[in-house]
Amino acid sequence: MLQSKLSTKTKREAPKDEVSKNAELLTKGGFIFKEMAGVYSYLPLGYRVLTKINNIIREEMDAIGGQELFLSALQDKGLWEQTNRWSDDVVDIWFKTKLKSGSELGLGFTHEEPLTRIMKEHISSYKDLPVFVYQIQTKFRNEVRARSGLMRGREFLMKDLYSFCKDKEEQENFYEKAKNAYIKIFERVGLGNKTYITFASGGSFSKYSHEFQTVIPNGEDEIYLCGGCKKVAVNKDIWEEQKKCPECGSKSYIEEKSIEVGNIFNLGTKFSESIGLYYKDNEGNSKPVVMGSYGIGPGRVMGTIVEVMCDEKGIVWPESVAPFNVHLIVVGDDKKTKKSADDLYEELEQKKVDVLYDDREVSAGQKFADSDLIGIPIRIVVSDKTLKENKFEFKKRNEDKSELINKKQLFEKFK
Repeated sequence: MLQSKLSTKTKREAPKDEVSKNAELLTKGGFIFKEMAGVYSYLPLGYRVLTKINNIIREEMDAIGGQELFLSALQDKGLWEQTNRWSDDVVDIWFKTKLKSGSELGLGFTHEEPLTRIMKEHISSYKDLPVFVYQIQTKFRNEVRARSGLMRGREFLMKDLYSFCKDKEEQENFYEKAKNAYIKIFERVGLGNKTYITFASGGSFSKYSHEFQTVIPNGEDEIYLCGGCKKVAVNKDIWEEQKKCPECGSKSYIEEKSIEVGNIFNLGTKFSESIGLYYKDNEGNSKPVVMGSYGIGPGRVMGTIVEVMCDEKGIVWPESVAPFNVHLIVVGDDKKTKKSADDLYEELEQKKVDVLYDDREVSAGQKFADSDLIGIPIRIVVSDKTLKENKFEFKKRNEDKSELINKKQLFEKFK
């Protein structure tokens, strides 16, 4: 893509009302636009990143048998009254409205109820189970304080997967598959070495649920990372009752600030019994379906990546989710230099390399500053100086040093 045709521009100053690093850098870089507190629009660069994160999530959900669907955001009051979750005294984050007829509606903050009702139409026998369905859909939560940029919003994307199983054993088997899929997702988006499976309260359904917590200096959560195996952590909420690692038994812990980027938990039969989702087993007995829920916020993942992977100059995107893989920059007034850069852009495009070509008529300093801010993994510079040696400057965003290489060496790097 030609940067001169990009519909957005970078900003020199951070927004005064943004205090989080992710909001500052994403706004300055032209990735997002703040509509109001807790509500952001994704601009072309930001939407490219978000789409790549969504696609990684989709691939891993599909790999464990998930089927994607898309549910309505508008919620039926009567359905939620069946589970006692319509009342503001029980759930205080509803956005509610009324039709012209006076009937009340809500904007969905989660989708256990409507999906359970849908499954009543499709599950009646043990032969229909298990079922694993997911969506990537907009959620609405009337948070008292929306803060930290993409980390906590009032309108946001959520991948929520739900499992429907015939018994606890079948549910636990899928639960482990989902846990491993989440580990793969966070590894693929570049957060694997900072994200820990964190034991949290399982409520009335099981002893534990699991959160996926990414360690960041200004995180809103507190976790206790095992100092023994250094693989898992314990949420502060259950620290008093669980003062040793559930995995290795170590009593050595390191207290860390973190942000929750995903969660998985067993739901038991709470929703199936309330809404009437039952099946007949192989002996003809009627039993409630056993359920589980698995959430990831793609926007929150995006914000967390920025919090973890940035420096004083800007964002440092991992290749897997970067808006483009290469930032090609032309510097100089010589027509031959421009022609060489144009030709290289076409060759990279032909080889299916995802390139943002900075062909703008601005200073070299502005081009380099914008490149560092936007954070594309690889920068290639074509200049009057480099072409005197018939070479290009090649630099990775996460490294300080650059190198001069010829075209053959350059294309070797993209094999």
